[in-house]
Amino acid sequence: MELCIDFGGSAIKLGVLDRGAPLRTAAIPVGEGDLEATRDAAAALVADCSPTAAGIAVPGVVDRAAGRLVKAHDKHPRLGGLDLIAWAETAFGLPAVVENDARAALVGEITTGSAAGARDAVLMTLGTGIGTAAAMDGTVLRGAHDHAGILGGHLTVDLDAATCNCGNVGCAESIAGAWALRRDLAARGDAVTDVEALFAAAAVGDEAALALRDRAIRAWGATAVSLCHAYDPEVVILSGGVMRAGRAVAEPVEAHVRKHLWTSSHRPAFVIPDRPDLSVLRGLAVLAAEHHR
Repeated sequence: MELCIDFGGSAIKLGVLDRGAPLRTAAIPVGEGDLEATRDAAAALVADCSPTAAGIAVPGVVDRAAGRLVKAHDKHPRLGGLDLIAWAETAFGLPAVVENDARAALVGEITTGSAAGARDAVLMTLGTGIGTAAAMDGTVLRGAHDHAGILGGHLTVDLDAATCNCGNVGCAESIAGAWALRRDLAARGDAVTDVEALFAAAAVGDEAALALRDRAIRAWGATAVSLCHAYDPEVVILSGGVMRAGRAVAEPVEAHVRKHLWTSSHRPAFVIPDRPDLSVLRGLAVLAAEHHR
């Protein structure tokens, strides 16, 4: 049994899982006192059960050996450089593993989720930002410095776009991350303020919403094309909060990929997790259990 904590961009999700199955879950909004609120919420979840390990996911580059968040632009500033392994030991008395959130989501989906058993897969989490991860021949890619596979949201998809908060120009995330879409909606003065409402408005012919939605789909599609070119997957997993819109996102992204892939490239299957909100927690449970053996 594992205690899993996902420090997401807009909410912190927690769960107690047993063999990949969630027994209890909770969520708290991101705000002041995140660490203290997370500690208290987790303590309530485990009050009458006995997890043996903890898994912690963060939305940025991690130093897994040190258990620290290395870099996450404008996300959870209090976590930067904090020894999360020591924090978990102090707060819960549990050994812990720390991982990038998209990698954890990928692990969750290829072990107990929508792509169970897949050995070559890429994942895109469409949420506050755009997270990515890749597995090749059954191995989740991490690289020499823990950066491999996870920066797909910062691939350049528009050379003439604005500078992203990461310092690169024209990143997919700076165009089609939920934070960027909310920014663009606010700049227009639209009544629509979230991604689900944007898709709903586009579906009934709102021209401004249609333009913004279609640009986001092209950015997501271009990112998926680049991931497929780089990693040659059998399956592409689309997860994250934006996927509450389901096939309205997946179908045009898949169509873009099939149209724009290199001519001889394999056309991968596209899957949507049954519970995209649990992808990260499922993966953390697997990683924590493996780490504790």
